[in-house]
Amino acid sequence: MNKVRWALFGAVILVSASIKAQEVPLTLQEALDASFRNNKEIILSGIDEEIARAKYRQTDAVFLPQVRLSYTGVSTNNPLNAFGFKLQQQSITSNDFNPEVLNYPSSKQNFMTKAEWQQPLINADQVYARQAAQKQVEVYGFKTKRAKEYLTLEITNTYAQLYLAWQAMHVWEEATHAAATIYTDTNNRFEKGYLQKPDVLQVQVEQAMVATKLAEARSTIRNISDQLSLLMGAPGSAIYKADALIQVHTVFDSTLLIPENRSDFQAMRAAIAAHEKMIRSGKTSYIPRLNAFGEYLINDRQPFGFGSDSYLVGAQLSWTLFNGMSTRYKIAEQHAERNKATEQLSYQQEQAQLALRKALRQLDDTRYTLQQQETAVQQTAESLRILQNRYQQGLVTTGELLQALTLLSQQKLNQVLAVFQYNTTVAYLQFLTSSEK
Repeated sequence: MNKVRWALFGAVILVSASIKAQEVPLTLQEALDASFRNNKEIILSGIDEEIARAKYRQTDAVFLPQVRLSYTGVSTNNPLNAFGFKLQQQSITSNDFNPEVLNYPSSKQNFMTKAEWQQPLINADQVYARQAAQKQVEVYGFKTKRAKEYLTLEITNTYAQLYLAWQAMHVWEEATHAAATIYTDTNNRFEKGYLQKPDVLQVQVEQAMVATKLAEARSTIRNISDQLSLLMGAPGSAIYKADALIQVHTVFDSTLLIPENRSDFQAMRAAIAAHEKMIRSGKTSYIPRLNAFGEYLINDRQPFGFGSDSYLVGAQLSWTLFNGMSTRYKIAEQHAERNKATEQLSYQQEQAQLALRKALRQLDDTRYTLQQQETAVQQTAESLRILQNRYQQGLVTTGELLQALTLLSQQKLNQVLAVFQYNTTVAYLQFLTSSEK
């Protein structure tokens, strides 16, 4: 049994030493900086913003001209086209009006270079659609900012979990050494006949339990390190060592309100404004449109010839009087979308205010728990010290001493957990109350 116990103890020590040998020191700020650069969600949000910006730039066509250039070669003996080619080539003679020539022309070729130009002048509906696209760019900009704020919260919480896991490992390492000391003392007294075999077995069971908890803490460190690697966009399986996590002392007013200019609220307001612009776009589509156009043509019977040129310029006023009620119901759709977004914004603000009140109450609870746990650890440590002295004098049982050891480990874990809960609550409150500056 002794060989098994020492083998188990040795394995635990080797695992702990292995973790410490592979650890990579990491501060919270380093984790945040890496995540802002490499996190996939942030990268995707940035790409969405680029897509929205590209769609907005497409609407430059509302003001900019369109120019096309083409070159066409044609051969025909069609009477109408054959005569038309000669007209375009400005090569008509009196003989071309001979009925025989008109009715039965020989094959005629025409090579035409054509430049076309279209210039938008007045298109009110497209102007408002362009403004709606610009609002969509703002929407994705605010979404990207909110994604970064959420990532900050997620990194902060995960980093706090990593620190908690390391502290738990230290607690169970201390418990491992304490259990080994108790075993040595218990075994010596057993060999002298002061204790019975069940006392030794009881200590060995405690050692096995502590070793299991230590192994679980080690696995937790690896799991959280993997999660941090994913959030930071860092490949590999590094084991991160968290920097000292101090208790954040931040004062929050109990009457605090959710800021109106929070990024996600701003995104929804921009979306509502986009729907308003699309409603205006639909209504102004009933207004006539005015556009200018022009053509410049060069015709020749020889390839790449430039014998005859001509131009055409003009302006077109067009008015869609009826399109099967399509515009009317597009406007109705945008009205409904705007109303839906408005209600969603109101509901989201109410939910956020409710979450804020809950988080403020939780902050008060965790602050009280912290104070209680500090006292509990001090009292439990003193109780264990007294019991160890009495155990050496034979005044308490092995079970009582082991129970006190377990209780001290649990109280230390509860203290670290209280700091974790306090800091994560503060981080959540900062996330809830972040505002656009």
